[in-house]
Amino acid sequence: MKSIVICGSKRFKTEARRFGSQLQKLGVVVYMPYFHEGKDEWDKLSQQYKDFIALGLTHDHFYKIKMADVVLLFNKGGYCGVSSTLELGCAVALGKPIYALSDKDDEIVRKTLIREIIKTPKELVKKLK
Repeated sequence: MKSIVICGSKRFKTEARRFGSQLQKLGVVVYMPYFHEGKDEWDKLSQQYKDFIALGLTHDHFYKIKMADVVLLFNKGGYCGVSSTLELGCAVALGKPIYALSDKDDEIVRKTLIREIIKTPKELVKKLK
């Protein structure tokens, strides 16, 4: 069974979760980003704890990338933030194929890392065979 890790901004968490659920229904193992926001909790933390949490979440997602067969950049409308860009670098270093939702990206280096643009979970599953 193939596995996919989804990389993307929490601004698209609802759509990314839906996409991931559809992939799971198609029999794919899906590793999702940790999209919890906890704004009130976050504001109460010291900078030291914030740094520790950010480090842990970053390494957690790098581990998910390592475990997955394929990376999906959930870059709706072409948006790819700093964290997702770091995750793409990790995926490249690990030799993972990268698919994305959109080719609307002004950053030429990111565009060169993407193997193919896909639009639906079913389309991505076909690429896994």
